[in-house]
Amino acid sequence: MAKYFFNDEDSHPSQLTSADIILRQQLEYSISKYFYNGCDRTIKDLLSDCRWYVKTIDGTLTLVIECPDQITNWQVLRKMAPMAKLLKKVVSSGKIRIYPPEAQGIPFEMRVDELEVYREHQEGA
Repeated sequence: MAKYFFNDEDSHPSQLTSADIILRQQLEYSISKYFYNGCDRTIKDLLSDCRWYVKTIDGTLTLVIECPDQITNWQVLRKMAPMAKLLKKVVSSGKIRIYPPEAQGIPFEMRVDELEVYREHQEGA
């Protein structure tokens, strides 16, 4: 049985400092900017119809897209693979979470490291 020993200073702090929060917000902003600048015109147009942002959720950087209507939701879902490919260039373990219009379904979520499985499924359909 393996035993692991570490000092308290080696573990992460139980409470984030204000500096930690500011740095995380700056990182999220920078990744948002990088992501948007890498998008093609079609995806940029889709994003302009939605509320979207990058946020750390449960320790995972997540691209959140809130769709205003079902048509936009479907169009965003169809562009999920190219968006995941772009996001994966920056964050190898990130996620994309797409919210349909309020009270019209549940969010769809995909990890960017699932991209190959998602592509295979799309090609097989």
